[in-house]
Amino acid sequence: MLRKTYDRTIQLADHPHALWWLAVVAFLESSVFPIPPDLLMIPMILARPQRAWLIAGVALVASVLGGLLGYAIGALAYDSIGQPILAAMGKADAMAEFNTRFNDFGFWAVLTAGVTPFPYKVITIMSGWTGMPLATFVATSILARALRFFVVAGLLRAFGAPVREFIEKRLGLVFTLFILLLIGGFATVKYL
Repeated sequence: MLRKTYDRTIQLADHPHALWWLAVVAFLESSVFPIPPDLLMIPMILARPQRAWLIAGVALVASVLGGLLGYAIGALAYDSIGQPILAAMGKADAMAEFNTRFNDFGFWAVLTAGVTPFPYKVITIMSGWTGMPLATFVATSILARALRFFVVAGLLRAFGAPVREFIEKRLGLVFTLFILLLIGGFATVKYL
C-alpha cells in the first residue's frame, strides 16, 4: 500500500495542477492544517528536478501568506479561532506565561519553527496573539521558509537521482522517519 501511495504521489507531482495544490497545502499548513507541504514538494521535485526553484518559490510564497492568516487569527480572532486550535494541540494553559516571554525571543521562535518540523502554525498564531511586530514576523517568516524550502529543493536538485533511489529502496524506513519527525514536532508543541 505504501508503494502504491508513493507511486501515485510521484505521478500526481507531475500533474498540471500540482503547483496549485502545493500552494493550497503550504498556505493552510501555516495557519490551520497539520500536514506539511514537504509531502507534496519533495515528490514534485523528484519528479521534475528542473522545476525545483519554482516549486520551492511557490511553497515559500504560499507559506508566508498562510503565515499572515495565522498571524491574523492570533491578532484578531484568538479567542474564537486561535485558542481552540492551540488548545487542541495542548497549549492553552501555557499561553499566558508564554505570552510574556514570546516577543523577547520572537525572531528566534519564528525562525526555528519555520525551518524545523515544529508546527509553524503555532508560531504564526502566537505571533499575532502576542503582538509581535508584523515587519519582524514577515521578514523572519520569509527567511525561515526560504531556508527550509530552498535548501530542500537544492539538495533534491543536486542529488535527486540518488535521493530518489534511496527513498524508493528504503520507502518503509523513510516513511517511518518522516512519521517520527512529525510526531516529534507535535510532542515538542505539547511539552513546551
